[in-house]
Amino acid sequence: MFLDEIGEMPLELQPKLLRAIQDQEFERVGGMRTIRTDVRFAAATNRDLKAMVDENEFRADLYYRLHVFPLSVPPLRERREDIPLLTRHFVQKHVQRMGRAIDNIPTSAMEALTRYAWPGNIRELQNVLERSVILTHGNTLQIAMPDLGQTSGSSVLNPRGSKASQATERQAIIKALEDPKGHVGGPDGAAARLGMKRTTLQSRMRKLNIARQYR
Repeated sequence: MFLDEIGEMPLELQPKLLRAIQDQEFERVGGMRTIRTDVRFAAATNRDLKAMVDENEFRADLYYRLHVFPLSVPPLRERREDIPLLTRHFVQKHVQRMGRAIDNIPTSAMEALTRYAWPGNIRELQNVLERSVILTHGNTLQIAMPDLGQTSGSSVLNPRGSKASQATERQAIIKALEDPKGHVGGPDGAAARLGMKRTTLQSRMRKLNIARQYR
């Protein structure tokens, strides 16, 4: 039995789960009979259960019962080499489900996906790719990057966005410009790195008052 997000389980329910694991028995809600069971439990969480134990937010006895064979899965930002494979898998999955004809993922789009930090890990990647498939016109995938707008001509962020969003956008553009030494166009230029047209990036640079030495 797989228990997802075990760290979110309320304290009052944890003794019941502990009994099911330790004694291999339980009672149904409203039931009068004890039921024996033989189940192997696997649990997952993105929280630090040991820290929760120290803060009395998670039972120590349940923690040590579950902590028999721990497996630590690094966040997606620490295994960026997996992103292209996952991207192709999710795109194919959503394309088949929606009956679309998308068979091309641009190199610039894949690079943008690989550079992003993915705070929401694989779930965020899957959601971004599903949204991208929905918004794509034609057979070339248009990536709707989080906080970076869409590729193929749309701006990095909504021009009407908040000041905080525009500050994030400005930093992202400057960072992309630093690597190719200020060049906007070309295969290695900032526009390609951000997955957008050169003219669109130049327009955003003027809007955000980014120095003209970047060209």
